[in-house]
Amino acid sequence: MMVPATDRSSAQYGATLVELLVSIVIVAIAASSVLGVMSMNNASSADPMLRHQASSIAEAYLEEILLKSFDDPDGVDGEAARVDFDDVDDYNGLFDVGARDQFGNPIAPLSGYSVSISVSPSAALPGVPAADVLRVDINVAWESRINFIVSSYRTRL
Repeated sequence: MMVPATDRSSAQYGATLVELLVSIVIVAIAASSVLGVMSMNNASSADPMLRHQASSIAEAYLEEILLKSFDDPDGVDGEAARVDFDDVDDYNGLFDVGARDQFGNPIAPLSGYSVSISVSPSAALPGVPAADVLRVDINVAWESRINFIVSSYRTRL
């Protein structure tokens, strides 16, 4: 028995060219979106490590500074070399390109960071005379992506 010609033409045997083009465009858009998100994640995947290192650098500098005397013990203010810093205000204006140890020696793996320090009198603590309070601000930066600031107070009391 033969099938009439009208029945054969109504049967579908594949996809049309238009359907194929539409599906290719949809798959291309989806793939480019996924690849864009993955690229963005890879570009910023090291940021948490960089922030943690910046935090550790700032804490190390802050600890070094706060362990120094409030008043200058030898009467000579503004020692030139970091190894000679003996009081808190000697650190005012210090700018290190690359993190350094307490003797001023560079720490090679941390050379991409810059550290700037500001020490200024402050009246921020209630009940403590402004002449007895210094505010220490430490700014640790890495390129333009990380800018980490730590502040603390050192009192004469």
